[in-house]
Amino acid sequence: MSQVKIFGLRSQLGPVIPQVSEVIHACVMEALEYPADKRAHRFFPLEEGEFLYPAGRSPRYTILEFSMFEGRSVEAKKRLIRLLFARFESELGIAPADLEITIFETPRHNWGFRGLPGDEHALNYKVEV
Repeated sequence: MSQVKIFGLRSQLGPVIPQVSEVIHACVMEALEYPADKRAHRFFPLEEGEFLYPAGRSPRYTILEFSMFEGRSVEAKKRLIRLLFARFESELGIAPADLEITIFETPRHNWGFRGLPGDEHALNYKVEV
């Protein structure tokens, strides 16, 4: 399981939501061997004054927060991060200095979906990649 929250300025993020979602999903499929039909992205476009960011960043500053099951290798998570930096720059024109990524991992039993705790589901994809 993996869910992504995407934060940015409404003026910058709003117009590119579909493209951002495509880039994130392609990176997750490649780095984490995630199925094509699994996508859970939540966009939080914020008004100026609601989204404060560090000096040296542009209005394109974007934050990605991944919530996922424990089990992915350090190498897989680093690959995801590297792919995101590269593709946000090449496909969206968002420089690495304007992208911040955090991965939060929790045990499967801390998730609940489709009526069961996460550790009671038979998944159609591997978590241990």
